[in-house]
Amino acid sequence: MGNNGDGWHTPAVEALRAGPRNQVVDLDTNGTPGFDGDKEFGTKLIEERGSVLSDLQEMLFANGRLGDERSVLLVLQGMDTAGKGGMVRNVIGHVDPQGVDHTAFGVPTPEEKRHHYLWRIHKALPRDGQLGVFDRSHYEDVLVARVRQLVPESVWRRRYDEINRFERDIADSGTTIVKVAMFVSLDEQKERLAERLERRDKHWKYNPSDVDERALWPEYQQAYQDMLDKTNTDHAPWYVVPCDRKWYSRLAVMELLIDAFERLDLDWPEANFDIEAEKKRLAES
Repeated sequence: MGNNGDGWHTPAVEALRAGPRNQVVDLDTNGTPGFDGDKEFGTKLIEERGSVLSDLQEMLFANGRLGDERSVLLVLQGMDTAGKGGMVRNVIGHVDPQGVDHTAFGVPTPEEKRHHYLWRIHKALPRDGQLGVFDRSHYEDVLVARVRQLVPESVWRRRYDEINRFERDIADSGTTIVKVAMFVSLDEQKERLAERLERRDKHWKYNPSDVDERALWPEYQQAYQDMLDKTNTDHAPWYVVPCDRKWYSRLAVMELLIDAFERLDLDWPEANFDIEAEKKRLAES
């Protein structure tokens, strides 16, 4: 990527990497960091880059079938209406679903509550050769659990170090981790919630508790900031994505994934059979 006609004057992995310059309270959720193009160009680019992502994902899947133990994990974390579901449909929808391990984490089940909070996360990690996608994640346990006071402060505070160690182990085992913190403004969230109330086909997505969560946004802002400050590591980096413009957020995540795949330096696996002999056998069959 870069200033080469693709609209990115700064690569997404640089423009969106969490750090001191993108504080949650100051974030322009309507912005398009690193990208100069408009919606029309960005939407067209999503389709073009989707083909690139598809090829890379198929290459990883093919290698996984032949023993490659590597995988990629995309973590999507954000308040409701940030666009996590749309991200899965419009970005991950470009790749072969048989190579995707997708998990949407909701309120822990009774069984999950009987275990350590990372137990259900470990069970959902991507298999070899797979692209894993988490819609919400273990970070609920330092966000909702903190803001809603579901556990004492002494408990949620030590989870940052636990998560860092957990992700270090995941990365060491061959999983490339891409964590995306998705942010919408309160005004944009209000519009999206209102649309859910107006449209019968959106009623199922509406949760009355979302209005209650809006009142706690200052507390969530601080929780998100601490999450970014304490768990943004080189082995599991955070990227802060403004999501008021859906087309931009989808394009940005697509670029982040492409970068992650390209860093694996993949190639198509060598055939484990005699190609010429098989051509001859096929011709004679």
